[in-house]
Amino acid sequence: MAFIIFLALVLAAAAIGSVYKPGRWYASLKKPQWTPPNWAFPVAWSALYLFMAVAGWLIWRSEGSGPAIAAWALQLIFNGAWSWLFFGLRQMTIALVDIVCLWLTIATFIFLAWPASPLAAILFVPYLLWVSFAAFLNLRIRQLNSL
Repeated sequence: MAFIIFLALVLAAAAIGSVYKPGRWYASLKKPQWTPPNWAFPVAWSALYLFMAVAGWLIWRSEGSGPAIAAWALQLIFNGAWSWLFFGLRQMTIALVDIVCLWLTIATFIFLAWPASPLAAILFVPYLLWVSFAAFLNLRIRQLNSL
């Protein structure tokens, strides 16, 4: 039952993010040549959201509430906010601040989760790598489109 709750929380964050789609505005922006095609994002995020749910559940099962679960919850908030900030509000700079905060909370979760569940920490490594890439992409798009 606890896993279903973690999965539901992750799906809620994904649903919030999916409300704010790239659309015409994003299509009109200058982007670096190494920008992935739009279809790659939901494919990557589907796997990452599953890993996030499993990692949260593993930590909950190992130690219940505590600093690692707090970091897990906080990263979910930053994750859900990014699409709203970038695509919804079209605030690339604020979205960049958000994604840096997201990166920090992911790294914090990995650090805090490792002693209780190395597997939970390892499941967040692809997420950290993807968010690192996404943060750099956010930065480059902002740079290429600043007035």
